Amino acid sequence: MDGRAPFLDTLTEGARKAFARLGTRCSFAVGDVLIHEGDHARDLMVLHRGVVKVTGGLDGDRPALMDVKNEGDVVGEVAAMGLGPRSATVTADREVTATVVPSHELLPFLRANPEAELALKRVIGRRLRRSERWPLNYGRHPVPVRLARLLVELAQSHGKPDRNSVRIDVRLSQSELADLVGSTTNTVQKTLAQLRIDGLISATGERQTYVRDMAGLRRAARLGPASRGDLSRNP
Repeated sequence: MDGRAPFLDTLTEGARKAFARLGTRCSFAVGDVLIHEGDHARDLMVLHRGVVKVTGGLDGDRPALMDVKNEGDVVGEVAAMGLGPRSATVTADREVTATVVPSHELLPFLRANPEAELALKRVIGRRLRRSERWPLNYGRHPVPVRLARLLVELAQSHGKPDRNSVRIDVRLSQSELADLVGSTTNTVQKTLAQLRIDGLISATGERQTYVRDMAGLRRAARLGPASRGDLSRNP
């Protein structure tokens, strides 16, 4: 969700073909749990279709949304590399097709394919850097700026052109948006209402968000102009 290239897209064609021979292709229905937080399984999952939500909240806490991933992404990479138990729960937000790669297949493949091993380590590194940079990118800003930045990120990583708008192709509740920006649902609700009044976004009753004015949303997020070719630009 941070604008990163999906794992599979970072591999050469040869490495992708070799990687495709690993594991077992599985299907998951909406609501199915792919990974349970705290579990000690070490399978890596590669998403080919669908969207998953990553949530965390041990010790009886309400699960909080931490990330959203889609086609080409991997989940379970930390445990798969032997760096501890599952750190989050991963749930299918729509029908998902994924390859489940057990560690006894993954680790020998990575040793024989340093390029793929480096790509997976970069995925883990981006995850760590993202958590470290959260106070800089989000924490020091007021909620309206944090929410605008999140919507820009979602448009970049999950956006689909839709007439004169960008449709964020993942449905998030107001409480889930609040989790991602570290705020309360009530504050996020008011901020979304103001963004709609300002003509920057619109929403449907099915939790579908459209970015109507990306340049304006970037200004609200205190970001610079979009780079050339960025999907999140105004069409």
